[in-house]
Amino acid sequence: MPHDHSHHHHALPADGGDKNLWLATGINLILTLAQIVAGVISGSLALIADAIHNLSDAISLILALAARRIARRPADAGMTFGYGRIEVVAALVNYTTLIMVSVWLASEGVMRLIDPQPVEGWIVVIVAGLALVIDAVTALLTYRMSKDSMNVRAAFLHNVADALGSVAVIVAGTLILLYDWRLIDPIVTLGIAAYILWHAGSEVMPAIRILMMGSPDKTQTQEVLDALRTIPGVTDVHHLHLWRMQEHETALEAHVVRQDGFGDEVRLAAKALLADRFHIHHSVIEIEPADAACQDVPAIGH
Repeated sequence: MPHDHSHHHHALPADGGDKNLWLATGINLILTLAQIVAGVISGSLALIADAIHNLSDAISLILALAARRIARRPADAGMTFGYGRIEVVAALVNYTTLIMVSVWLASEGVMRLIDPQPVEGWIVVIVAGLALVIDAVTALLTYRMSKDSMNVRAAFLHNVADALGSVAVIVAGTLILLYDWRLIDPIVTLGIAAYILWHAGSEVMPAIRILMMGSPDKTQTQEVLDALRTIPGVTDVHHLHLWRMQEHETALEAHVVRQDGFGDEVRLAAKALLADRFHIHHSVIEIEPADAACQDVPAIGH
């Protein structure tokens, strides 16, 4: 039975984007150090919480840089599908770390609610204001690349979250200065922790889905199956597998049963349909004659 393979790999450009990532990483590391020192001096847990979030951003940027370099390696005998999925692995590590950090911050915030500590409002406001500016600059540096990379998109969104967190910290410091309301510091900390947890929790599932070889979505899988069955000369399609090899590359494998009297035009029509309608350029199609088709097999899966 003939097999057909069509390949169209999504290449990562080796452009100047890495320079922006390195610059953003350095800025975040400097900001993290400044916030930790200021947080210890001022006694602000919210400021330290924001610093830890910035540190996680710097780590995620480093992971993204390493992953982008590894992902550019060509396929070889050991990794026949290439190295592109390393970016998804890095994203999963990043989001998992963020979830752990948010849980720790929440526990520390609860302890401060029980036992409020004195906080120096001026230091909090000044450092958080500086953080807001730096977070905005970092977000701008990563915005363009965030459209094409799960890792960079995570870093970009985290910097946006940091900017919002800095605004919250400024508000907390101002309220401490005006009203000596110390409880606002742990309340803001809990808010930052909740936002990080919500954001990381919602973003981690797409990464897990890719690593589990999930299809882009259930609806598309059924649409692909129905579309293949409408091709002239096709009597059935089964053993359909649809998965994402990496963030931007969908692959398909299927058995296609052809009518008697039809030949290679069935395969060519299937390839054209997959590419033009569904943007699937990596497919493995096994053509089966009607008298030798698989029996009692599922349409989707195996």
